[in-house]
Amino acid sequence: METPEQEVQCPFCGEPFTIVVDTSVDDQSYVEDCYVCCRPINFHVVCEDGEVVSVNAAR
Repeated sequence: METPEQEVQCPFCGEPFTIVVDTSVDDQSYVEDCYVCCRPINFHVVCEDGEVVSVNAAR
């Protein structure tokens, strides 16, 4: 199983960081805290055929 890294930016403080995406799941949503400002980031990740289609980080 491939787990590619994606560069994202915190929607609160603007800090860039890297997340690891599980491409075996086509449509996933989860919450992860920013490691700088500790605010909760809502992630929505879409994958298709083992490839990352989109990553959205929102408040």
